[in-house]
Amino acid sequence: MPEVSKMKKPDVKVVLLGDMNVGKTSLLHRYMERKFKETVSTVGGAFFLKQWGPYNISIWDTAGREQFHGLGSMYCRGAAAVILTYDVTNWQSLAELEERFLSLTDTANHDCIYALVGNKADLTDSKAQLCQDSDGLVKDRTECNEECEVPSGCPTPPASPTSLPGVMLRKQVINEDAVALYGRILRYKGLEEKSSLPAEKMCFETSAKTGYNVDTLFETLFDLVLPSILRKRQENQQSPTVDLEECRMVGSKKGRSGCC
Repeated sequence: MPEVSKMKKPDVKVVLLGDMNVGKTSLLHRYMERKFKETVSTVGGAFFLKQWGPYNISIWDTAGREQFHGLGSMYCRGAAAVILTYDVTNWQSLAELEERFLSLTDTANHDCIYALVGNKADLTDSKAQLCQDSDGLVKDRTECNEECEVPSGCPTPPASPTSLPGVMLRKQVINEDAVALYGRILRYKGLEEKSSLPAEKMCFETSAKTGYNVDTLFETLFDLVLPSILRKRQENQQSPTVDLEECRMVGSKKGRSGCC
């Protein structure tokens, strides 16, 4: 019988939360696949496994639709970092983080790290319109549009102010709004600002469309969760888990050897 390949066990979990259409899935695709994809709304949740040096990090993408809201706390269970995502052109998407999504993080680790991410910065900020390709080279946004992938079976979305090059939208959420919310998140968690990571380090603006600040976001968080990874590995060494697959194989062998 062929040996069953084992899936790598994650060392730590990172979760993206936020309302629908803020670009959580696109952010994840941009980072993991180095390109932008027009995506359909996530149903339930999905995850990618990222190799970060010798460590394995699972990055969970969650649904923003209200009918899947109850699943969020399950996906956040044991999370070492949560990325709270909003759309910089949509004030309500920031408000929803506090009203609907913050309570879902109650199941995260007690020392969980929180990042606030304003996506779609390319729609309001000219410096975010420069596209970074998989080789780290900067290109014009027009070239990025030509490389965008639309999921098969889905019609191409009609042209709109959000998709026309050169059209800038009004920014509804400024950085000070995100910094203020970060402070309220710390108070909700019972944390003191002086002993916590500063808002200037944990509030980001990104563009999944062009790749602006996306690598910086994820790699900053990966560096910050390293202590959680090391602590978890130490705990596993002190109280190792039982491999059920190995137990079944041993039990099967014993059963065959004891047969008449």
